[in-house]
Amino acid sequence: MLIENFRNTLDIWIKELNNYDFTSLQTKPSTASWSLGQLYIHLIEETNYYIKQINICLTSDNNKVDQSTTEAKTMFSNNCFPDERIEGAPQHRFIQQPANKEQLARDLVHLKDVIDTIELLMSKSIFKGKTKHPGLGYFNAGEWLQFAEMHLRHHLRQKKRIDDFLKMNR
Repeated sequence: MLIENFRNTLDIWIKELNNYDFTSLQTKPSTASWSLGQLYIHLIEETNYYIKQINICLTSDNNKVDQSTTEAKTMFSNNCFPDERIEGAPQHRFIQQPANKEQLARDLVHLKDVIDTIELLMSKSIFKGKTKHPGLGYFNAGEWLQFAEMHLRHHLRQKKRIDDFLKMNR
């Protein structure tokens, strides 16, 4: 179910990318906010990081008894991020604009391909390791996958705000 949810949410982002020209992808609602292109880059980079964590969890038993925070447990139980704007890490302010739309599409499709490998690894791994999220404690492979999908879904709210801005400024 986790894999299917991830694929379905990623498919939304892939399909939606077709609705934009490159200029729209680079348009920022304000100097302090991201463009859609920057949002796509953020999602691709973060999802690749989460997949790296999944791979680590599936290849060792390190940290298997360590726990996530209460906040993380609530998020996993609710299967969503809190319905609020979350202040990201400081380095997220410096996300570059995409080089082109085609690279975004390739990177998204690559994520779909990688998740096929993850599905196989998850079904065969005997390990129960965990890795540490920077603010939410330790996650196992399934939790990282759930977190990745929740993260993609959480940013659909931000996408809607940018879409609304783009519609008003055509």
